[in-house]
Amino acid sequence: MSSRTLYLFGSAAPPVFDIAKVIESAQAEGWDVCLGLTPTAARWLDESLDGLAALTGHPVRSEYKLPGEADAWPKADVIMFAPVTFNSLNSWAVGLTANFVVGVVAEGIGKGIPTVAMPCVNAAYAQHRALGRSITELREQGVTVLYGEGGFTPNPAGSGKPKAYPWDAALAAARELAERA
Repeated sequence: MSSRTLYLFGSAAPPVFDIAKVIESAQAEGWDVCLGLTPTAARWLDESLDGLAALTGHPVRSEYKLPGEADAWPKADVIMFAPVTFNSLNSWAVGLTANFVVGVVAEGIGKGIPTVAMPCVNAAYAQHRALGRSITELREQGVTVLYGEGGFTPNPAGSGKPKAYPWDAALAAARELAERA
């Protein structure tokens, strides 16, 4: 799998604090990793951004580039959006691309870039009908959404278990998508 590029995107959910370990795991599998974060996730990780850029060898991005500005990243072979929050997932499903990572994954559908998403929502959000509709919409457009058995299962509100987030399942799905491409 050497020289394949993984765009690793994360929203502001507690598992994002483990993103360096995920980058290292992906690199151990031969991925060239480019890290993108929602603006809030970038704020959460502000003190780590330089180290994360050094780890990946690419700038960490949370904003769109300026028109005419060269792209600092190679083209993606696979996109992995994890953790993806309720807000980011729903925005993506309806095409609201106000932030960089949601814009890239929305455009990625049209470009045919294999994409895996793994939500991170609590059980209260999971009761909202928009979540199910958004997951269905994204799956119908070819996105692999790891939600439920074999992926992420919601915890009761306020009882987050970020260390139990199934990162291995997301990386395995990204690897499988790359092998099929």
